[in-house]
Amino acid sequence: MTSDHVTRRGLFQGGAALAAAAPLATQANAAPSAPAKRGTPMTPVELTVNGREVHLQLDPRTSLLDALREHLKLTGTKKGCDHGQCGACTVIVEGRRINSCLTLAVMHDGEQVTTIEGLGTPEALHPMQKAFVVHDGYQCGYCTPGQICSAVSVLEEIKAGVPSHVTENLDRVAFSEDEVRERMSGNICRCAAYSNIIAAISDVAGESKA
Repeated sequence: MTSDHVTRRGLFQGGAALAAAAPLATQANAAPSAPAKRGTPMTPVELTVNGREVHLQLDPRTSLLDALREHLKLTGTKKGCDHGQCGACTVIVEGRRINSCLTLAVMHDGEQVTTIEGLGTPEALHPMQKAFVVHDGYQCGYCTPGQICSAVSVLEEIKAGVPSHVTENLDRVAFSEDEVRERMSGNICRCAAYSNIIAAISDVAGESKA
């Protein structure tokens, strides 16, 4: 007569044998592994950056900010939050200011891009750059390139009659401190040089009126 008694030692030994055999069975029954995927194909992108035509081969997921900084070495444009909340990466594309961290380079194929390097040089500063120096519109300077690019576009927006949330008369968009503060609200200065930035923009606006 066969005994049905199972010892504790026998139970452990049987479990260990099953555990050791399981991976072998799984490997034997597994489907052949798929071949490794190739890298993401590169996409040709042509831009006119600061008046110069550039031809790039980019991963289609590359942001405009990374294309400028990593591929063209235009590091004046800063990476701050990388979420479109601080404005440090502001550049001018086709005459309109945008956060370059929130857009893909491939989306701007064939378009004109202006960065802080394209506005002026140390020998020939743009009026807005000069005004920021005169009015001390910066402290650490990290946000300054985005502030200046945005400020240049703000004056163009007002000149073109583009209203903002604080515009009282939609038929006549006029320069005012309230207009500037509202339009520049997307550019954060962690050093809080806001009053000096407003003074610099007002100075340039006064020169343009003259």
